[in-house]
Amino acid sequence: MEDLQQVIKSFGLALVGTMHPRMMWLSLRPFLIVSVLWGCTIWLTWTPALEMLSTFLTTSMFTSWIQDGLIWAGFENARAWIAPLFFVMLLIPLICISLLVLIAFTTVPAIVKTVVRQSAYKDLECKRGGGLLGSLFYTLWSALICLALVMLTLPVWWMPPLVAVLPPLLWGWLTMRLMSYDVLAKHASVEECHLLLEKYRWSLLSMGIVSGLLGAVPTFFWATSALALVLFPVVSFIAVWIYSLIFVFAALWFSHFLLAALKELRREELEKALTVETRVIESELPYHG
Repeated sequence: MEDLQQVIKSFGLALVGTMHPRMMWLSLRPFLIVSVLWGCTIWLTWTPALEMLSTFLTTSMFTSWIQDGLIWAGFENARAWIAPLFFVMLLIPLICISLLVLIAFTTVPAIVKTVVRQSAYKDLECKRGGGLLGSLFYTLWSALICLALVMLTLPVWWMPPLVAVLPPLLWGWLTMRLMSYDVLAKHASVEECHLLLEKYRWSLLSMGIVSGLLGAVPTFFWATSALALVLFPVVSFIAVWIYSLIFVFAALWFSHFLLAALKELRREELEKALTVETRVIESELPYHG
């Protein structure tokens, strides 16, 4: 019950904190970087990628049934938009993963630095259980695992029920891993990090899934709206900024929750140490009965 109260309290603090101008800027910075990189990539690869996908979808025995099924269902012009739809669905997870990795590696430390300035955490000692190389390795390894899961499940993303379920689960899992590690890297020791991640595993996963559900809103729009295909350049920029803002909110949420949990863990350890020391002193005192 206490965990749930702390989750809700951290959610409220993160929601208020996201409205701060500095947080808005921290959401714009990765958005601009990712938008420029992916904008150039899409502009250079759009036409050849659509030609390759159209050929593959038409000739491959594994995918030709999709077009045949759509035509049988009454979508006679399916060939005109099935390749763009698949290309967009391939781009969605790649853009999301790259944005989340960029935010986790470059923006989360700045967010944690802002949060620890608040009076509730100002006395929190830095034990540096994680470093730059550890964060880089952990981030890339987690992203590769998530990308592999995305590629395995992508063929069923276009199905209406699953497009609202699979992205939140995948983004939630990746968000939990990246945010938890980067929030604790500077202030928690290795032992404290393991203890907190084990103790609050389900709370952190729930927070990640909720963040994933929020991030699934633009994903669902991209994957199911014909308007999103027509206005793809404009829609994609708006969606990327929404993703960025949601990930910044998630970073604030995990920061408030884990830093408060770390503070509570150290308070409990201090109380245990003082209790043990008191018992040792009492046992050493001479008995004058």
